[in-house]
Formats: sequence, structure tokens, C-alpha cells
Amino acid sequence: MSAPATVPTGTSTAAVAEGSADSADSVDRTDWINAIPFFAVHLAPLAAVFVSVTWQDWVLCAVLYVTRMFFITAGYHRYFSHRSYRMHRVTQFLMALGGTTAAQKGPLWWAGHHRIHHRYTDVDGDVHSPRDGFWWSHVGWILSTKYKATDLSTIKDFAAFPELRLLERFSWVPVWLLGIGCFLIGGWGGLLIGFFLSTVLLWHGTFLVNSATHLFGRRRYATPDTSRNSLIIAVITGGEGWHNNHHYLPASSRQGFTWWEFDPTWYTLRALALIGVVRDLKDPPARLLDQARVRDGAFDIGMFRSYWEKATKRTGERIADLSARPLQPTMEMTAGPVRSDPSTIPDPGGDHADHIDDGGLAASGAPGAAGHTVPAGDSVLTGDSATHLSGLIARVLESADQLAGATRRSGKGTKVGSGETGPGDPGPE
Repeated sequence: MSAPATVPTGTSTAAVAEGSADSADSVDRTDWINAIPFFAVHLAPLAAVFVSVTWQDWVLCAVLYVTRMFFITAGYHRYFSHRSYRMHRVTQFLMALGGTTAAQKGPLWWAGHHRIHHRYTDVDGDVHSPRDGFWWSHVGWILSTKYKATDLSTIKDFAAFPELRLLERFSWVPVWLLGIGCFLIGGWGGLLIGFFLSTVLLWHGTFLVNSATHLFGRRRYATPDTSRNSLIIAVITGGEGWHNNHHYLPASSRQGFTWWEFDPTWYTLRALALIGVVRDLKDPPARLLDQARVRDGAFDIGMFRSYWEKATKRTGERIADLSARPLQPTMEMTAGPVRSDPSTIPDPGGDHADHIDDGGLAASGAPGAAGHTVPAGDSVLTGDSATHLSGLIARVLESADQLAGATRRSGKGTKVGSGETGPGDPGPE
């Protein structure tokens, strides 16, 4: 079967209804009303102390965590977001259905926002960059009013399938059905531990990829962002912790590039490929794996830009502080004029009382105009100096941005494997 010929433009009716109020918001803010269920799910497992919990409930929790994590990593991320392999249309729907049980909204919302993240990683426009704080990149952006809607224009290739759009609209149904099933299987213990606890762990496991892997870990490749590799997060997420590898070659279905980089999502995909469930897995080309390595001297534009941004911010704050700081009046300001030559200070009633040196503020620790003494170590930044320094910093940062942009553009043409696909390539069969 081939993909439908028509591709919807814009967002769905439900998305437009959700986004109409958001478009009026000029500043991101947390939707605390709709965030109540999110926090309630976090509190639900605590109620397990009042019920009987068996070892079967813990097994159910582990099974649901691992299986749903696979649907997120292999489905929502590596397939719908990056098209790193192919599968048939029925399998595609089942993969999307499994992903909705993770309670991370629909596949089109998830993959559409992730594509925006890769388009503007760690620059203005990134939906969840740690530049805006750890909390924002971890969970704040999900609770924001700005990103509630599903913009189908960012994922037209998969929005062309009506079954995916229907699943997107009713993505909450599989979540409820799974919760009810857990209750029927294990009672309250199955619901609170098997379902709610595994859901909370699953949330924060995937959220760590957005937050922690841009702050902690090692960088193998000089990418124009702050992505890092982390074994700990790779274990938690089934291989998604090799984030620097991923940002270097995002279309690769394999994120652990070496034998020791644990990537169970990749192992499972390979097994599924052997039995024909998936196909055309994109492997990272060997010729690219040895390029752009930081240890080999590649200029790390991503980290340079991150450090420069932080320095610019602090310098700008200091400039604003110095420019706005008023002169502190002292008792000497009303005590009389200051002479340019102390040896010629006349008597109070002398003829030289009118010869006043008003040369302005002197150096640090010396008397200034009208007898005002500037404290040692305290300088005054003039408006012209502040403007000049601010302009210099802005120009250097602009140059860094241009270099980062050039790096991004040069990377867009890189093909990963023989099965590289794009928006115009055929969909699942």
C-alpha cells in the first residue's frame, strides 16, 4: 500500500481550537489547570502504602516501563521523528498505538516538536533547550501553553495518514484502557504500581534526554549544540543516552556507535528486521564516524557558543549595572573645591579662591570634581563605552552564530546509509 496522495496543510480542527488561545500569549507560561492531572499521576503511587502490593505488581511495572520505552525510542523518536527505518502501514499504526500508551501525547505532536528541536537545537526556537533552565527543558515546556497544539505542518509526511490523525485526536484512549487493564489484572496494586509508577518513571526517563544529555556527559563529535553522551541515561532509556552521537547523525537508527555503547532499541530493531517487521535500517557510515571528533582537534562550535553566550550574558548584566549605578554623594562634595596643586592652596579669604580645578572625575582613589572622591576599585562606565562594548560583544556572538549556522547547513547534506529518506520519499508500504 502507498501513502495517501493528499497532505493536510496547517493543523487539525482540535489543534486549532487548542492553539487559538495560545497564539495570543506573547510569553510562555505554565498551564497550571491542565497540569493538575500531571502532578496527580506523580502522587498516585504514594497511595500504594494503603493497599496490598505483590511482586507481580512490580513485574508489571517493569514490563510496562521497558515495552513502552521501546515504543517511544523506536517509534516516536527514531521512526516518526527521524525516519531512520521503514515498516508497513499496519506496523506503523501499531507502533504509534503503543507509543500513545506512554501518556506522552500523540505521535504527530511528539515527533513534530522533536523535529523543531533538531532544527533549532540550543538556539532561539528550540522548544526545550537547557539554555532556558533545567526545569524548562525537563518538563516545563510540556506544561507550557505555547506547545499544547499539534502543528501538522511540521510533520506533513505522517500527517497524511488518516489513521494517525485519528489516533492523535484520541491519544488519551489507549492510556485509559491500559490503566483499566492494569486494575483488572492486579487490582489497586496493579494500578498504582504497575501503571502509575511505571508511567512516572517513563516520563522522567525520556525527559532526561531533553535536559540532562545537554548538560552532563562527554562529547565525541563537534556538533553545533551542547549534546552529550551518557551511559547512565542510555541504560535508563534503552539507548537514547548517546545523544551527541544522535545529534551528529540524527538519521541513523543506531545511536550506540561502538560495541560497548549499550543500545537495546537498536538490538530489537535488528531482530525485527530479521523477521521482516521493519526494514531499511540506516547505519552510520564508517567514513563519518572518524570525522569531526573533538579529541582530534575539531573546533567544538557548540560548546564555544554555549560558553560565549554565558559570558555575554554576565558581561551584559555587568554593563547594565555599571551604567545605571549613580554617583554616591559624600561629605566632601559640599566641603569646597579641590585645587589642582595642593601646595598652592590659598587661605580661606585669599585672592586665589576663584582658581578652581574642575577637571572632572579623577582616577580610582583620587579626588574628583567638586571634591567627590571615587572609591578605589570602583570605576564609572560612560554611555559611549558601554555602547561600544555591547556592540563588540554582539558582533562576536553574531559571528559565532554564523559559524554555527554554516556548520548546520554543511551537515544537512550528509547521507546516512543507503536508505536515507526525506519528506518527499515514499511512506510505508
